[in-house]
Amino acid sequence: MLTTVHTVQDLRDYVGKARRSGQRISFVPTMGNLHEGHLALIDEARQLGNVVVASIFVNPMQFGENEDLDAYPRTLDADKKGLEAHGCDLLFAPSVNEVYPAGTAQETRVEVPGLSALHCGTSRPGHFTGVATVVSKLFNMVQPDIAVFGQKDFQQLAVIRKMVLDLCFPIEIIGVATSRENSGLARSSRNGYLSDAEKKQAAQIYQILEYCSTQLIQHDASLETIRQQAAQKLTALGFRIDYLNFANPVTLEMAKDGDPEIVILIAVWLGNTRLIDNMTVSLN
Repeated sequence: MLTTVHTVQDLRDYVGKARRSGQRISFVPTMGNLHEGHLALIDEARQLGNVVVASIFVNPMQFGENEDLDAYPRTLDADKKGLEAHGCDLLFAPSVNEVYPAGTAQETRVEVPGLSALHCGTSRPGHFTGVATVVSKLFNMVQPDIAVFGQKDFQQLAVIRKMVLDLCFPIEIIGVATSRENSGLARSSRNGYLSDAEKKQAAQIYQILEYCSTQLIQHDASLETIRQQAAQKLTALGFRIDYLNFANPVTLEMAKDGDPEIVILIAVWLGNTRLIDNMTVSLN
């Protein structure tokens, strides 16, 4: 049976009781509008902990001025059904006022330098400060033993890993492989903005990732040549490129020819919808 709470006090009462009985707490933070990818994170959390806590909170601090905060889908009733079906024990669904009692303008902020400025950080300044701030608050509210995140948001996961390391959170961070539709399209809440025709088009992002991976493994051209060729293909397919980068999977700095492992990071616009995806390639 899924229990839903809306206040930090009720959350702590529930989690505190579980911890006093020796149970291991696993946590999955989300912004709701859950799909199979989110529910796969709940399944992983179920395997790793005795009590599974999920949060649903659309965090205003990580949205820019012209981004889709107001339009972001809120589907709480459907989300509850999905969480319960996958064995989630507790849903924390706070209001904005519960998370930011004094508003976001005067809120203490958590910034992870370096990692946050690259890739998505270039086109979405302040985004990862919003992410790091709300995740650190949620970690302090829930105080889990384990937290589970999807690898589709590769840079976000890297930022959270470094934040946990730097701030000495006693939390094990688990990354779960990107959940994909049969077409290869990475599952995302923003896929709901796409028409059927656009979803077919968006599936070609995965094909470009596979193209890059094949070219990198074959070592037939430089990284920059492969990147430019892939960018041309994306443009020809009708995408507007935010970035297409080859990076070090740990530091997220731009990769160099000869690096043993590379993560391909893509962010594109399809109409008014921004889509991201990634693939890690081992070249050993």
